[in-house]
Amino acid sequence: MKLAILCPGQGSQHVGMGKDFHDAFPSARRIFHAADEILGFAISRLCWEGPDDQLQATDNAQLGIYVTTAAIYEVCKELRRPPGPVQMIAGLSLGEYTALYIAGAFSFADGLKLVRARGRLMRDAAAATPGAMLALVGADDVVAEDICREAAPCGTIVPANFNAPGQIVLAGTLAACQEAARIAEVRKLRAVRLNVAGAFHSPLMGIAAAEMSKILAGVDIAPPRLPVISNVTARPHSDPAAIRDLLVRQIIAPVCWRQSMEYLRGEAVDHFGELGPGRVLTGLLKKIDRRANIVNISRVDGL
Repeated sequence: MKLAILCPGQGSQHVGMGKDFHDAFPSARRIFHAADEILGFAISRLCWEGPDDQLQATDNAQLGIYVTTAAIYEVCKELRRPPGPVQMIAGLSLGEYTALYIAGAFSFADGLKLVRARGRLMRDAAAATPGAMLALVGADDVVAEDICREAAPCGTIVPANFNAPGQIVLAGTLAACQEAARIAEVRKLRAVRLNVAGAFHSPLMGIAAAEMSKILAGVDIAPPRLPVISNVTARPHSDPAAIRDLLVRQIIAPVCWRQSMEYLRGEAVDHFGELGPGRVLTGLLKKIDRRANIVNISRVDGL
């Protein structure tokens, strides 16, 4: 058996996440309490009690998912769930930071500070440069690129997430996304506007990327103990300098999730464990490869 851990990204957050792990396991309680102390406010209470509109905010959602996933990982490590040694780790967008923490590239505290800065910078960039994200259902890579080219006269628009076959997300200015939706309708494709604050993983996040580069320069990063797949390259990270560069590029570049999962399958990974809130990555993996064996551990009963 060859096992990979998958860490979810923004969009998996929900009120109540991680509360059952906190109540049942001291290792999870230590993570939540440490996060509250480091941040200076109760991210734990926001995760468990909301209100939902505050938890859905970009900065809070990213913090909540990082902390919850880290708490679940600590419990799984203690109980040896999923069973067997982990060979590789991947995380979707924000989840890449959780994956790097699990692999020992930086401490929980440093990861928390990075995620806090990332969420704040992406939130502020979205407010400064309004944009949108649009899911294309049924489009392949070539069609998505064609739609972006046709909509480009209306503004910046690029593929932002290659999630699964037939599921590609575009990001760009409001006008360009509206035009892309019109073009998709003409092509008999379904286009769904996502409920997000801005055009993440696109050039409209340039200000956030520039500031994140400065913050990453001040954090100690070690070579990961296990291969962690980069969202940008769909290949394992290497040295700390390259990790810093790719985490900056990740903010403005498309998330190559489908390609990352295809790489893992090509490396003979045959078992997966999604650790963290929600079941988004479990659903995407089943669309990428129906034969993949995946365990979802988002609640205590999943253990």
